Amino acid sequence: MKTFSATPADIDKKWILIDAEGVVLGRLASIVAMRLRGKHKATFTPSMDMGDNVIIINAEKVQMTGKKRSDKRYYWHTGHPGGIKFRTAGEILEGKFPERVMVKAVQRMLPGGPLSKTQMTNLRVYAGSDHPHEAQNPEVLDVKAMNPKNTRSA
Repeated sequence: MKTFSATPADIDKKWILIDAEGVVLGRLASIVAMRLRGKHKATFTPSMDMGDNVIIINAEKVQMTGKKRSDKRYYWHTGHPGGIKFRTAGEILEGKFPERVMVKAVQRMLPGGPLSKTQMTNLRVYAGSDHPHEAQNPEVLDVKAMNPKNTRSA
């Protein structure tokens, strides 16, 4: 028995569409990160970009458990002394680019390295329900039906 290592010719990428409305952020991010890496496939090879192309719509309607919407902070630094700043997750979701919360959650669930940057290019996140990828005929992945804990009404 030999260990199978995938080559670029063996890689079969699909397009997946996920509706994030009412889904818990962390649970959705872990499912998307697994799909981007390709760990759901039997031919998974850690050193290859085997994952699917994932489209997430309605990212502005994602839910958070507990008080994360008001307490979770996203920090950055301006580069000047004393220049640390933050915004809460709720401020970002209500702001101009609400899809950034989803992108950061998925990015931080991938291992650090050059391959993760390549895998993140296969993720497309849209705040609303419109997306320009109808020509790819994406398969719909119903995250809400996978587990009752994946949804939260608020």
